[in-house]
Amino acid sequence: MATLKALVVDDASFVRDLVKRTVRQRFPVIDTTDAQNGRRAQSLMSRTTFDLILCDWEMPEMSGLELLQWMRQQPQYEKTPFIMITSRGDKDHVVEAVKGGVSEYLGKPFSPEGLSNKIIKVMGRRLKDAMDRGGKSMAGPAEAFRESASLLTQKREAASPAPVRASKSSTSSASGSTARPPMSVASVRFSDSTLRSVVKDITLTEVRVIAKRDQQFPGILDQAVVDIEVAEGQVARLNGYVHQLQAVDKRQDTDFVGVTIRFVDEDPKKLEDLSRFIARFRSGG
Repeated sequence: MATLKALVVDDASFVRDLVKRTVRQRFPVIDTTDAQNGRRAQSLMSRTTFDLILCDWEMPEMSGLELLQWMRQQPQYEKTPFIMITSRGDKDHVVEAVKGGVSEYLGKPFSPEGLSNKIIKVMGRRLKDAMDRGGKSMAGPAEAFRESASLLTQKREAASPAPVRASKSSTSSASGSTARPPMSVASVRFSDSTLRSVVKDITLTEVRVIAKRDQQFPGILDQAVVDIEVAEGQVARLNGYVHQLQAVDKRQDTDFVGVTIRFVDEDPKKLEDLSRFIARFRSGG
């Protein structure tokens, strides 16, 4: 029987479902409620007391950082664990979250083990005692309890790939045919690897990229974050999942693989940025 309450906040229902499923499977003593943005989460938190907040950063109406800052001003939530789960992994954003009072920071895409370890770390003895009372064993390495909070700001720059740029010169596509200039390069991040690829086609709902076969490829339905430069110096980080993997050529020894990523973001700002990129991509400019 659940004895702890967690609130999962993300504008993408796919991500909320992933988080809730992981919590339910790993920590059956935690009951989960979800909200599609910070404003809805704020309303729920005003009516019910939660023991853990698992929250995205970029959301419409109220961001995760704004929710965190509001939460730390409420007496009942001054010390409640708050895990920021986001594709924003650069050092400046990590530092900003730390200043806001974040308990832990988890980059997207995340693995079930990574999320579990963060929950174990921030919940500590309270979670272990609840699991013991429920007759459940605690999953996750013991070192998750011993990690120092100072690790939040260390080596974060190495964990987040540099923004990718569209090439300014004509080049050939992965399948060997001449591509429209300029070619758009995309960095597709998974929980344990990054795929360097070229955008073949893109819509508001999905992107198809072509990548060399000698890289590490994901599995169907794996989480993904697609980093695309939508304007000069402005990178959109689009959350999604792997919908399809397909050989570019009919030959078994083809050198290139097509990967289709379905987007799950519902943030109007991200959709606006994506629309501008699509217009530029289709015009070849």
